[in-house]
Amino acid sequence: SLLSFSSVSQAQGTNPQDLSAKQQGIVTIAAFTAKGDLEKLKTALNDGLDAGLTVNEIKEVLVQMYAYCGFPRSLNGINTFITVMEDREAKGIKDEVGREPSPLPADKSSLELGIEIQTHLMGAPSRARYIAFTPAIDQFLKGHLFGDIFGRDNLDFQSRELATISALASIEGVSPQLQGHFNVGFNTGLTEAQMQSLISVLKAKVGKKEAANATAVLDRVITSRSN
Repeated sequence: SLLSFSSVSQAQGTNPQDLSAKQQGIVTIAAFTAKGDLEKLKTALNDGLDAGLTVNEIKEVLVQMYAYCGFPRSLNGINTFITVMEDREAKGIKDEVGREPSPLPADKSSLELGIEIQTHLMGAPSRARYIAFTPAIDQFLKGHLFGDIFGRDNLDFQSRELATISALASIEGVSPQLQGHFNVGFNTGLTEAQMQSLISVLKAKVGKKEAANATAVLDRVITSRSN
């Protein structure tokens, strides 16, 4: 019932409109991986585990990051996570491993699955200008990013978009992509309040400049969606 849902939310100290502690963990883990700030990433990884993110959920975020900030930062993030896990195990902390992703559908290629997922997330087939200009990057995006990575179902689309938005907000010069992913985030059911909550986490933990840019981009998205 609605009553029990709201009383549970109050008991956890979170407003249902805000991001949960686990979702906030995804925001900071993605942001510091993208920035390459490994000391702050250590703290974010510990906080994320303490908030209830499973080991495999965090692995998924770190793997997905390579599509947005490159293999070097993704691998640095993964190696930092290995160190954090070793430290926690030495202290006798037992973290929940969580489930592995289901196998990808046997009756579809990665490209077919990726087209389906991208179309679902965007609300329509992509008509980006780069598709005709460089078909190779379109194939990589659809087949690999949306098929192979987003097709791994042990992290839901909302969590994946929180990670992507946070990473893009933490990298300079990628506002067009950040704008695109705010739109996708809304399409996954994330609310305006949750987007504002994400930006509040960035402002408090990552940087005021990053938060200010994300606010400006989000304002443009909200204006365009309401027209």
